[in-house]
Amino acid sequence: MVKSVTLRDAWSGAANCLNCSLRTSVLFAGLRESDFGRIHDPIDQFTLKPGTTLYLAGDTGDHMFTVRSGALKLVQYLPDGSQRIVRIARTTDVLGLEALLEDSYHHDAISLQVSEICRFPARVVRDLGRDSPDLHRELMSRWQRALDEADAWLTELSTGSARQRVARLLLRLVRDRETSECHLFSREDMGAMLGVTTETASRTIAEYKRQSLLVETAPNRFLLDIPNLRRIAED
Repeated sequence: MVKSVTLRDAWSGAANCLNCSLRTSVLFAGLRESDFGRIHDPIDQFTLKPGTTLYLAGDTGDHMFTVRSGALKLVQYLPDGSQRIVRIARTTDVLGLEALLEDSYHHDAISLQVSEICRFPARVVRDLGRDSPDLHRELMSRWQRALDEADAWLTELSTGSARQRVARLLLRLVRDRETSECHLFSREDMGAMLGVTTETASRTIAEYKRQSLLVETAPNRFLLDIPNLRRIAED
């Protein structure tokens, strides 16, 4: 179900958005009151079930998206038909930045978990960015963050042994969090993230569970032994 709110209501918190990533991510924090008179397009809020596609590579990039909760995978397909997950978008991340350049989307974006999404027209952000230095600066920061994340996936998660790659992925999933609890994805998705087979990902997770590096608290939810996983990742 899609619910539409105005950018003014989302920004002010009047639309039950006090904890919304539109506000906490400060993407629009630099807007002035006068800016809202130029904005007539609504923001759509909706929920995606796991496995639902948000957009496909090659689709016309008319909108940008923020992740309010949950996680989505960005997928590229190799010439042999296999897939490679190049990044995970999580809470407060912005998707569809390529739409700012009036470009088509570069990846398939598919939900990994139940995810709450906000969708807003890219042209609104382009227009506001021309006149708002703060918004322009924040957008450039988002580009850099996405680039840094892509570099990290290439260097950290595509090199080393399978044990090292899995350990590094687990540590990234709880980075900047107050708890070591981690929601794991399917072993097929993990293999596509790390460039290893599904069997290798499954075998490594089973090994970590036997060694109590992962302690299951609920289906596919684990507490991590961060010090020992960090030791494996850095070996």
